[in-house]
Amino acid sequence: MLIDTHCHLTCPELAARAADVVAKAEQAGVGRILLVTVDLRDADAALPLLERHRQLFWIAGIHPHEAGRTDREDIARLEALLHGEGQAGEFKDRIVAVGETGLDFHYDFAPRSRQEQVFRWQLELAEKLDLPVVIHARESEERVCDILKEHPRLTGRVVFHCFSGGRPLARRVLDQGGWLSFTGVVTFPKAEPIQESARYAPADRILLETDAPYLSPVPVRKVRPNEPALLVHTARFLADLRGEEYTRLEATTTANAVRFFGLPEV
Repeated sequence: MLIDTHCHLTCPELAARAADVVAKAEQAGVGRILLVTVDLRDADAALPLLERHRQLFWIAGIHPHEAGRTDREDIARLEALLHGEGQAGEFKDRIVAVGETGLDFHYDFAPRSRQEQVFRWQLELAEKLDLPVVIHARESEERVCDILKEHPRLTGRVVFHCFSGGRPLARRVLDQGGWLSFTGVVTFPKAEPIQESARYAPADRILLETDAPYLSPVPVRKVRPNEPALLVHTARFLADLRGEEYTRLEATTTANAVRFFGLPEV
């Protein structure tokens, strides 16, 4: 069984047919899906999906794109949600991480200083609630690593989602105790630096994800939207890239996801 550790199932192109998406994933061997929400409105949209599908687990946070619209009151509401208060109480045992949070210096939809403030608030929240953190870092990876060094309690509990850096960055993340999560981007023909990182990373620090509905992998690159069932293509590519048997990589990455996110044993 594979685990898709990062999927935006609340996006309209997936949410409208969520039952079919989940069923197709199971048929493809993707038995669990970690649903990621990026703000409080998105979190509200996750509730009915979690109610209908026991295969879903929940990662909730404030994306850096939303930082400009986020204040302390929003963080308090996020804390209540992650703590399992109100409607979220029914799914408390399936709330597994804070995220995705971090910094995005590519689009700069929010001032960088504000992004950093909201990021720090969420790191503090993760420490308080004893939860791991899912990182979004785009053209900001070194700054994210600098900030993470200020939070030693999170060492070993941080994963860089959709890791897209070369070996030097991979080494820094790993040296700081971080994990690397690979999407379909690793299968792209011009992704040699990411592929080098995927070969370099130790087997016990790798996770797999789709980031659906984005980033469909080769050989289904033109399929839109991406969905969890297509994770198998990334897994097969990564196994070949690392010179491992597919079944071994499947078992290892599943065990890694169970350990990192504190999921029930398969």
